[in-house]
Amino acid sequence: MLRLMFSRAQVFLNRYPVARGMVTYSFLWPTGCLIQQSLVGTHWRDYDWTKCFRFFVYGGFIVAPSLYCWIRLASMMWPAQTLRSAIAKAVTEQISYTPLAMSLFYFSMSLLESKTVKESFAEVKAKVPPTYKVAICIWPLLQTFNFSVVPEKNRVPFVSMCSLLWTIFLAYMKQLELEKLQQSKSLIPK
Repeated sequence: MLRLMFSRAQVFLNRYPVARGMVTYSFLWPTGCLIQQSLVGTHWRDYDWTKCFRFFVYGGFIVAPSLYCWIRLASMMWPAQTLRSAIAKAVTEQISYTPLAMSLFYFSMSLLESKTVKESFAEVKAKVPPTYKVAICIWPLLQTFNFSVVPEKNRVPFVSMCSLLWTIFLAYMKQLELEKLQQSKSLIPK
């Protein structure tokens, strides 16, 4: 019975790659959040499970589908799997998808924390520039490899595995912002 269920799940995930990405991100994003909490010394009994749930929702239902759409669009725009097209895709991603994805991350996570729209925009304004500076050093290399070497059906899962480390960093940046907002309301424009 268990083997049959696993077999059906495997067929489903192979048939619908966006679902495979959603399952992967739904697991990896809260895992990254838990790792980040562990790295700062949080004990098991004190983990913020609500924060982990927000990472689950965002990773599985926002990141995975949007990343899947971006990768499909990029593959249509540059169908060749060459180093040149991979570089073009990676650069285009850094200019278009990445800033939007980061803004959406901070804005959505803030709203999921019950912050106001004004507070959410303030967090986007404060956190996107330093996060983008780090992203531009990491993601073009990973995505060039992804687009030039990894088969298209495995690109979202590959990126999701790389994003585990990125998610730990985002969880750190998000927590850092929470601490700053608690210490000073000066980030919120009046």
